[in-house]
Amino acid sequence: MDWTAYSGALFDLDGVLTPTAIIHRRAWAEMFNGFLARYPEARPYTDDDYFAFVDGKPRYDGVRDVLVDRGITLPQGSPSDAASAETVCGLGNRKNDVFVQVLSRDGIGPYPGSQHLVDVLISRRVAMGVVSSSRNADPVLRASGLRDRFSVLVDGDVAAREGLKGKPAPDTYLRGAQLLGLDPGRCVVFEDAVSGVAAGSAGAFGLVIGVDRGVGHDKLLAAGADIVIDDLEEAIR
Repeated sequence: MDWTAYSGALFDLDGVLTPTAIIHRRAWAEMFNGFLARYPEARPYTDDDYFAFVDGKPRYDGVRDVLVDRGITLPQGSPSDAASAETVCGLGNRKNDVFVQVLSRDGIGPYPGSQHLVDVLISRRVAMGVVSSSRNADPVLRASGLRDRFSVLVDGDVAAREGLKGKPAPDTYLRGAQLLGLDPGRCVVFEDAVSGVAAGSAGAFGLVIGVDRGVGHDKLLAAGADIVIDDLEEAIR
């Protein structure tokens, strides 16, 4: 692609820069299937639910959407709820505990193609930021060795602190472009989630690139991706 048309790049983290989606999927499955075991009439949680209801969204929104799909109502609670609390926030915090345990035990590295693209863009002086719904984005970036490559990080903590709507709303991506000092039309968005692609499309960014890590080309294109690739290495050529 012709990078001379763009001055900035905004990357989702999980599934785009790092394969943390694998850890997230494992943590979500462990948390939800433990919880749903007390609801024998409810459909078990699968990876299909991850892509349909959870992927790319703020954590508590994902919990709520999975529960709504199964007709289960819980109090919202608050982010300070203990992981044992039977609330939407409690379940979200329970999932986060599992995620942190796995990350600490196994670590994480970037996708080779993603690291290559990031290094190429640094050499071309393209401004870059990470826009992630995760509240664990900073430790994941540090564990992967990528943190110092990005001048801007808009994560779940920033969104909560500044009152930004989560994906599929474009707010977090627009904030990322603002912090880079760039018009959205001069920025490329890289996303692997339907909700994230929709956010990039809604924000009128210069180019929205879907990264297919399992969602499927058709779904990413339908959500608003201008093009879909299987690996960020393809964006160098």
